[in-house]
Amino acid sequence: MKKLSAFLLVIASAVLLVGCVYPEDEKMAKLVPDADQLAGVQRAVDEYREATGGLVPIKNSELDTDIYIKYLIDFDKLVPKYLAQIPGNAYEKGGIFQYIIWDPENEAKVKLVDLNAAERIREINIRKMSTQYLPIKDATADNVYQIDFEALGYKNDVTVKSPYSGAELPMFMTGDGELHVDYSIDLGQLLKEDKPDVKPGDDIRQLLVDKYPVVPAYSVPYTVDEKGEPIFFMEAYNSDAKKAREKVIEEAKKEEEAKNKKEEEAKNKKE
Repeated sequence: MKKLSAFLLVIASAVLLVGCVYPEDEKMAKLVPDADQLAGVQRAVDEYREATGGLVPIKNSELDTDIYIKYLIDFDKLVPKYLAQIPGNAYEKGGIFQYIIWDPENEAKVKLVDLNAAERIREINIRKMSTQYLPIKDATADNVYQIDFEALGYKNDVTVKSPYSGAELPMFMTGDGELHVDYSIDLGQLLKEDKPDVKPGDDIRQLLVDKYPVVPAYSVPYTVDEKGEPIFFMEAYNSDAKKAREKVIEEAKKEEEAKNKKEEEAKNKKE
């Protein structure tokens, strides 16, 4: 959680730079996905994989990191050999997007994370420092809670502008204290317009990943009910959270065992 907070702080700095430093035309270019820049990074990633036997140019991440921000592209591994320069809309250059790799073991598709959500989450977490917890109004679904933004000092509920429809998306909290963006509006619109073949139990967020360059970061899984309407898929969220916790515990045990073994070997050498 501390590393996520640090990540959000870095992201927020990039978001602020966009509004304060750059001329209007350049500023706008940093706020929208660019097909040519995406294609350029994709070519660079493909060439890197071919040259390294299938490796992907990503940064290290924690085991329990949100799947949509887990595989962040490490531009230091691409520039200048495979890519002339970092895209202007990447947060490393003051842009509003984080470049990621989706499905790194197979397609290794280059996608984007809209960092406006990260900025909103950072702001709310700063407000939370005064109370040490997030005040809630009601439970809107199993393990889904509506945040009492007024109790945090806001005049209006905090929302995030959708990278898909431009609609203002609500934010909510899960029982583990994590903040999320509610993409129900976008998913409902996509289901209505595209009429995809989905059934209860499918994680329909993949529809957004397949259709758009921007991934639904900071979200929980969604599925459809018997009427084909989007609903929170909290069974999947709870299961994924449990697996992530178990992996963290397992890794901690391995590190402790390795440490003890090293200390034991050092002790034996002295004797």
